[in-house]
Amino acid sequence: MSSLPHSNPFAGFSRAASRPDAAAHPLLRLAWLAMEAQLDGRDPQRLVDTLTALSGPQACFVSLKLGGRLRGCIGTILPVHPSLEAEIVANAIASSQRDPRFPPVTRTELERIRVSVDLLSPPEDIAAATQLDPRRYGVIVRNAGRAGVLLPDLPGVDTPARQIAICRDKADIAPDAPVTLQRFTVMRIGA
Repeated sequence: MSSLPHSNPFAGFSRAASRPDAAAHPLLRLAWLAMEAQLDGRDPQRLVDTLTALSGPQACFVSLKLGGRLRGCIGTILPVHPSLEAEIVANAIASSQRDPRFPPVTRTELERIRVSVDLLSPPEDIAAATQLDPRRYGVIVRNAGRAGVLLPDLPGVDTPARQIAICRDKADIAPDAPVTLQRFTVMRIGA
């Protein structure tokens, strides 16, 4: 896991550090500070550059909630950056500024948004929906170059059939189209 130095390498990136959920875990703090830097016109990559130690590559999702409702959620099912910390910075910015379901997060909203980070295990192929448990496994549904992804343990998603239906809808895959399935686990940090 990342090792944040004892001195403050985030000088000029300090407002979000006072948020309760941002201070609770170094990776949540990193996500907050990345979003704040982006909104303030600073280079969020500087945050990764100041860390004393970096984790290896790992896929993750950064989810944002405002008033208990989803406000953004972007992630990767396989890592695309050289470290988990770089992945979090990229996904925090994408979640807050480029989730196509929502307008970009504003400075005013940032102060009220709750952040969570899901660290993903590598996906594994499964043969049938019976190998899913919506509380334990996230799912990836694929068909003809399209893919829908759903994290595990989400309110209102209680059956594998519901998980798959949501993924089909997200990826615009017809209900009767053949699909391949993969599952993954997460370690959820935060909200």
